[in-house]
Amino acid sequence: MVKITFIQPDGSAKTIEATPGISVMEAAIDNDIDGIVAECGGACSCATCHVYVDATWANQLSEADAQEDGMLDCVLDRHGSSRLSCQIEVTEALDGLVVHVPEAQL
Repeated sequence: MVKITFIQPDGSAKTIEATPGISVMEAAIDNDIDGIVAECGGACSCATCHVYVDATWANQLSEADAQEDGMLDCVLDRHGSSRLSCQIEVTEALDGLVVHVPEAQL
């Protein structure tokens, strides 16, 4: 299992365990993470699973593809570390991943 920590805008954190092969969004939904709505179910067509990847992990993820980049243009508070959690696959290499939930999604 891979540990992922979700940090809320108020600073509270919840660390969950995720099975490799699913998306970070699926792990969030399975563990009732506030602010990860995932209205499209992971089809990269709604941006309601937007997260900020912690700076310590930014270089360990692949770049967002054109579709994800386009959807990120729809979020209210896009930052350089913005990603759609439905597009981040959980792998053993991501054990300890930290992501921040944007305040605009709560």
